[in-house]
Amino acid sequence: MRLKLAMLTSCVALASAAQAETFSADVWVDNWFSMSVDGQQVAEDSVPITTERSFNAESFIFEAERPFVVGLRMKDFKQNDTGLEYIGAPRQQMGDGGAIVQIHDADGALVAVSDSGWQCLVVHKAPLDTACADEADPVAGEGVCGFEITEEPEGWDTAEFDASDWTTATEHSAREVGPKDGYDEVDWDPSAKLIWGDDLKTDNTVLCRLTAE
Repeated sequence: MRLKLAMLTSCVALASAAQAETFSADVWVDNWFSMSVDGQQVAEDSVPITTERSFNAESFIFEAERPFVVGLRMKDFKQNDTGLEYIGAPRQQMGDGGAIVQIHDADGALVAVSDSGWQCLVVHKAPLDTACADEADPVAGEGVCGFEITEEPEGWDTAEFDASDWTTATEHSAREVGPKDGYDEVDWDPSAKLIWGDDLKTDNTVLCRLTAE
């Protein structure tokens, strides 16, 4: 009986493994991202977010069984919790984000793209008052330089997580985002859209997820 059970378990494991497929992904984010599949990280931006103007596209492969949950953690550069960059310099300003993703299977068929079908949660928003960008000495949490931080939910990038109260991703035009440096190196499918939270400038860290069938 134990032998039969062991053989059955082995067959189930082999059948499950046989369902795994190889996928290729292209990702461009202003400025930084990490991507997970079913809760396991499969890629991270090779250029640190601390690099000035860290614009680049990443192309990579991963294995997964359908359906699978894609989790995208995206960060626009901010010098501190004011949400500003180049603080103290003449070009002190609010940054802006943007991201685009496409995933193909081994046969080249399109499996998933970034669009308004993704569910997103903004976990760092700043400044809450855009007048902060004009402050001579902006201090996070003081005056017009307020900010909001939401704790990253545990397991947010897994199938078990309930994201029904998350908002849908906002699609932004290329003119709004101004993608550059790496964006044009990828042949993006027309259905792949640039996404972010609803505010490109104040939404600094955004979590987005999608279930790919």
